[in-house]
Amino acid sequence: MGWRIPWQICPNNAVFQCLIIGFALSQVCPMQVSSPAELSVIRGDAVTLRCTFRSSEQVTGRLSVDWSYRPEGNGPLETFLYYYNTLHLPEQAKFKGRVKWLGDPARGDASIQLLNASLTDNGTYICDVKNPPDVHGGPGRTHLTVTPRELALRFSDVAVLMGLVLLPSVIIVLVLLGRMCCPGRSCCKQWDKSKTSSIEVTEGEEPVRKDPNAKEKVASCCYIYLQDDYEEYYSHKANLEAHTIDETQC
Repeated sequence: MGWRIPWQICPNNAVFQCLIIGFALSQVCPMQVSSPAELSVIRGDAVTLRCTFRSSEQVTGRLSVDWSYRPEGNGPLETFLYYYNTLHLPEQAKFKGRVKWLGDPARGDASIQLLNASLTDNGTYICDVKNPPDVHGGPGRTHLTVTPRELALRFSDVAVLMGLVLLPSVIIVLVLLGRMCCPGRSCCKQWDKSKTSSIEVTEGEEPVRKDPNAKEKVASCCYIYLQDDYEEYYSHKANLEAHTIDETQC
């Protein structure tokens, strides 16, 4: 009866067990990719699509990054950016010239920036990172929502518009109120109307004598006109007219 070597210490089984343990350990810490689940941006603005990763292996030149886009309604998946040693920017008309690489693979960053967001950019953005032999793990997914820009005016714009509309109206109203409340403006113009030039004097008529105190009378009239006491103003005006009539009769 011979001795049998237990399978635990069999050289062939030991190698097999090491392979199993190594494979199991490689599954314990797979590639971890993190991205925000939801992002929103206003149409026309730029938005940063974050994508960070952590690998159990040292980052080498074999690392690859894929950025893909799936439109709303479960449309077809479209890869628009690819990184492997060098950066391959999108050639599609939809994203051409609007994607900026912000990543730094050595620091575990594979982020990008989408410029001039449009309403057609709504959908899910997928960041898939591979670092062989660490190729296990799911990608990062971000659902982007682009909203129209609200037609909101700033306070300064509103103030300027109100000023342009209301200021002329206020000036017109004040002028009308001034004419309605101050009917005696003709008093101040009486001196100009009473003057007769040498051209206007016809033959046989004597020019009206200028009263040396007329200027003082008109100044007094205008002063009273500017006061609030209309009764005193009209009384003074009647006296002034009577005095003028007496002088012309003389």
